[in-house]
Order: sequence, then C-alpha cells, then structure tokens
Amino acid sequence: MFVQQLEPVAGSLGLSALVATLPLLTVLVLLGAVRMKAHRAGLIGLAVAVLVAWLAYGMPLGQTASSAAQGALFGLFPILWIVVNALWVYRMTVRTRHFDILRRSFGRLSDDPRVQALVVAFCFGALLEALAGFGAPVAICSVMLVALGFDPVRAAVVALVANTAPVAFGAMGTPVVTLAQVTGLPLDTVATVVGRQTPLLALVVPLLLVWLVDGRRGLRETWVPALACGLAFAAAQFAASNYVSAQLADIGAALIGAGALMAVPHARRPAAEPVRAAVPTGARSEDLDHEDPRPEVLRAYAPYALIVVVFSLAQIPAVKDLLAKATRTFDWPFLDVADPSGEPVGGNVFSLPLISTGGTLVLLAGVVTAAVIGVHARVAVREWAATVHELRFAILTVTSVLALAYVMNLSGQAATIGHYVAAAGAGLAFLSPVLGWFGVAVSGSDTSANALFGALQVTAAQQSGLSPELLAAANSSGGVLGKMISPQNLTIACAAVGLAGREGDLLRKVLPWSLGLLLVMCLIVVGQSTVVLGWMLP
Repeated sequence: MFVQQLEPVAGSLGLSALVATLPLLTVLVLLGAVRMKAHRAGLIGLAVAVLVAWLAYGMPLGQTASSAAQGALFGLFPILWIVVNALWVYRMTVRTRHFDILRRSFGRLSDDPRVQALVVAFCFGALLEALAGFGAPVAICSVMLVALGFDPVRAAVVALVANTAPVAFGAMGTPVVTLAQVTGLPLDTVATVVGRQTPLLALVVPLLLVWLVDGRRGLRETWVPALACGLAFAAAQFAASNYVSAQLADIGAALIGAGALMAVPHARRPAAEPVRAAVPTGARSEDLDHEDPRPEVLRAYAPYALIVVVFSLAQIPAVKDLLAKATRTFDWPFLDVADPSGEPVGGNVFSLPLISTGGTLVLLAGVVTAAVIGVHARVAVREWAATVHELRFAILTVTSVLALAYVMNLSGQAATIGHYVAAAGAGLAFLSPVLGWFGVAVSGSDTSANALFGALQVTAAQQSGLSPELLAAANSSGGVLGKMISPQNLTIACAAVGLAGREGDLLRKVLPWSLGLLLVMCLIVVGQSTVVLGWMLP
C-alpha cells in the first residue's frame, strides 16, 4: 500500500505545494508562452507529474503508471465518449444540411451578431451544457458562430467565455451531484448555495460577450437585451436549483433566457452598422433570405429536442434505476493507495456507467436523429469514425491531461496544494473558489474538481469555523471559471473551428477574463461568509 504524504519535500507544506504545482505550471507555460501544441504540452505535463509523484512523493512507478492509466480511461469514458457522440450528431446535421437550416433559423432571430452571440453561445450553449457538457457546447457553438460569419478565433473565445454560468449544473447536474456525494452534504443544500452564486455570473457574462464581439459600442448598443437575457437566465437558474431540481436548472435557464432575449424589441432589429470586429461585411445575411420549409426546420431542431427527451426520460426514477444496473464497479488493478490518515482512497475503485452516462444517452439520441433526418446507417457509422479521426489530437490531449490529474490526485500532490490553501485561515473564503478553479484548469471538469477538492473544502471549513456548505459550493462555482483555460477545452475549441495548434493563442485571450471573473466570484464568497452578503445564504 502506498500512503500519501502531505509534506514530502523537506517536511514543509509550502515547499511541497510549490513542487506539486509544477505539472500544471508546465502545461500552462508550454501553452501560453512557448505556444506548444496542446497534446504535446499535455504529455510533457504528464511526464512532470509522474516524476514529481515518483521522486518527491515516493509513489512506486507501477502505481503511478496505473494512476495515469485510470485517468486516461476516465478521459475516454465518460468525457470523450459524450463529446464524440455530441459532435457526431452535429456532423450528421451538417451532412444533410439541416445544420444550415438551424443556422438560418437562428440568424433570422436577429441580424445583429452581438445578439447572435447571446442566442448561440450563451443560451443554446447553456442548453447543450445542461444536456451533454464536457466540451460539447464549446465545440458546437463555436462552429455555429463561424457558420454565421464570425472570425474563428473570436468565435472560439466567445464560446469559451459563454461556457461558464451553466457549468455547475451541467450534464444534468452531475457536478453538484458529485459534490454532494463526496462531501456527504445533502444535494438540495449544496445545489441551493451554488444556485445563489453562479446566477450572479449570469448577470455579467452576457454583457461581457457583447463586449467581446463589438467592444464598447457593442456594450452601449446591446446592453438592454444582454441584461434582460442575463437576468432571466439568473432568475430561472436560481429558482430551479433552489425550489425545483438541480438536474433541470440549466434547461429551464437556457430556454427562459432565450425567450427573454427575443422578447426585447431591440434584440430583433439589425445592427445599425456592420460589426466588422466580428463578422466580414455582408456575411451575416449571406443566405438568410432563403426560405426553408417548415417540416425541414422542425427536423433541424429535432436532434436537440431528441436529446432533451432522452435525458428527461433517463431522469425518471424507475428508468434511472434500470439504466444504473448496467454500471460496472471493480477494483482498479495495480493500485492500492491510502490517504495520509491511512484510509483507502476512492480511486482504488473504478465505475463504468455503461448506459446511464451522458455519452450513451447522446448516442441513443443520435441513432434516432439519423432516422429522423434521413442518414443511412452506413453513412452514420462513417460520420462517427470521421468524428473520432477529427478529434484525434483532442483525444490525446484530454487523456494525457486527465492522466496528469489522476497522478496528481492519487500521489497526494493535489491534497498538498489543497491543504496549503486551507491553511490560509481567515483568507480561506477568498481562496476557496481558487481551489476549484485550479482543479478545473487541470482536469477540464467541474465534476472532477468537486471530486478532487470537495471533501477537503468541507474539512477546512469546519476547522476554520466557516460554513461547510458555502465552501463546498464555492469549489464548484469557482471551478466553472477555470473551464475556459483548461487544455482540453482549448483543444476542443481549436479543433472545432480549424485552429489546430493555436491553443496558446486562445489561452492568452481568455486567461484575463478567467482571472477577472474568478476575482468577482472570490469577492462574492467572501461577502457571503460575512454579514455583508451572508443574508443570501439559506
């Protein structure tokens, strides 16, 4: 048995934490400063994590390799499984030209690209996050924005920044469900507190998106529809997470936010002048005059309606229990790890939710989609294989970064960083979202970050006299802001819009926004830990 150590470097928690951050710093520097391709940076970062685990933490090489293998498998299933299948559905709609019909339908809602960014990246992206998550919203929305005429880099940046507010309740509430499981706190309590933090981001993000599309002029001319969309989204997310269901929070928020946006008369008027910063002159109305038959429009929306139906049916308790029976749980081979107190860690056991996972449900919806939009079975299989080939470098990046995350977690590197942050005492409320942000930056998943640090946040809160529910929720709410800088999300965005190898360029563009919004979330949590905003908590 390998027992994790919290202070393996010179008996110092600070020095150990500094060494433990080397894998993540390596990846970020290689991406941002060296401009290395993400899959290579991920592999080098993994090598650094293995060396730190072996040389600094004393983890046997066999167990280190086994940890990396488990992380790689988790990257393939369920994360990439859902991304591949979601993009497969998208590719089939492109092949049958139903994606063009959907794009024209969205384009007719408004001729203003700033409003189109809100409809596609914020509202439609939130719906995709609610249903699939794990990178699918960024991939599909960035492609749709490019098809509407956006510059590929701007489209990717807008999609990445928009993919924040809905993340904590994404994939049918998977992150908050996981947070409740690892902390032992009631799901309703955790969801309630998260639902009083992330809606505040929803007020800011739409305004930020119109700024990204058209700068100061965009904010001046479209702040009313942006604010209406954000207010409606925030109110719906708050109401659903507090009084209805965490699993349905983003679905309701996305639909109500889109409805409020389109209800603003100003949102449906064309821009006064071409928004050249985002869209080449004339590209916005390229073929919007083409009238599509109503049955074809319905078929264009059918894939996403089918995903909603399939996921909704899967949430019915009887169906959910039936699907869960296919889950396979087993001891992970060549791995026997205990935490510093000597208790076996959860990573020793691995679960494969073969049917209940989101990727399988999207695959089922995709099979029905193929029949609805008229894709032959042979063609559908070819499109699936082509999707895998298209994402081959993204697959390598995601698996290497998840392997890195698992090595850091199981060797004790992540725990060292967590305990170092927890030792901040009075500053813990400020640093708590940072810990979640760090976890998502490494793993690309709010679910993984909650599994990584959720229990630690509760322990630290109890030691410092703060609310365990507040810090647990802060882990998830802060984590959503790390998603836009995670290497796998950057890779997915680049692969979707044809910018392979330019992940570093995207990182430099979104990092300031990630840090700025993180600061806002840190201040919110600090306020909620005092009388200033303490009234917001249940």
